[in-house]
Amino acid sequence: MSHRLVRIGLLALSPLVAALFALFIGSVQVAPGEILRAVLGDGPFNAEVVVQLRLPRVLLAGIVGGGLALAGAVFQALLRNPLAEPYILGVSAGAAAGAVAVLALGLVSLASWALPAAAFVGALVAIGLVFGVAAAADRRLDVRVLLLAGVVIGAFFSAVIALILATSDAATVRSAMLWMMGSLAGAGWRQVVIAAAYTVPAVLVLLALARPLNLISVGEESAHYLGADVEGLKRTAFLTASLITAAGVAVAGVIGFVGLVIPHALRIFVGSDHRTLLPLSTLTGAAFLIVADLGARIMLAPVEVPIGVVTAFVGVPVFLVLLRRSQA
Repeated sequence: MSHRLVRIGLLALSPLVAALFALFIGSVQVAPGEILRAVLGDGPFNAEVVVQLRLPRVLLAGIVGGGLALAGAVFQALLRNPLAEPYILGVSAGAAAGAVAVLALGLVSLASWALPAAAFVGALVAIGLVFGVAAAADRRLDVRVLLLAGVVIGAFFSAVIALILATSDAATVRSAMLWMMGSLAGAGWRQVVIAAAYTVPAVLVLLALARPLNLISVGEESAHYLGADVEGLKRTAFLTASLITAAGVAVAGVIGFVGLVIPHALRIFVGSDHRTLLPLSTLTGAAFLIVADLGARIMLAPVEVPIGVVTAFVGVPVFLVLLRRSQA
């Protein structure tokens, strides 16, 4: 038990450690003592680097990473499948379709908020279509029907993206591909506030569902007999987790493996009790994406690597190791 508590404590502190490293390291080295001075407004040149560039980027990475990991843990519990991930219901395809449409129409040059707004609207449209199709087929929100609806809607939006890119110029295609690979390069305080406004309340809702998720993870029928409102739980959890995913995609693009690897790894190391798993997924996901963004900044500096590439390079081998360990 003592070893388990130590692991939990270290994981809980991981976002703070990752954030400090991300604030120190970069093209401009910042001494540890200057971080506090910069935050308090008592610093020369480096204060601008820390407060206006690195700090909002670190916070946005933490918000997006924590939200995606939590959404992944919830999807895995609802679907009773450790291979489930936040984009399984077509949210990423809908968001990408909205973003690509705005890029192709040249609306980004008119307003900086057009791209994330279009991505968020596209994600909401995808969520609405998936739930609409699932509800039309079965009023009880059958998980199998929901998954099939997600696959179909995702394929439709992928076809829309392919059509738009096929008729666009090279610059639009390059911008669209870079956005779909994920990036936090444009992070600012405005994006942090917007992402937090959507993500933080949704995170609190999902954390409050930890005990009912423990019940539903053993089977819907058993959960019903134990007093859980199964249908209400599924609708609330699916919709809230999808909204978290939509907010993350809108501000950072499509970033893979965070919502797949983090909950899967934690389930092996700390168990499947969602009262522990959900908060630790949020904290560890935040730390993971902060470190991944740091890698994206310094790996090939001064060129910045898309963060989705970094998470894939790290996530694929880690997931294969975890998969082999879970089967052992």
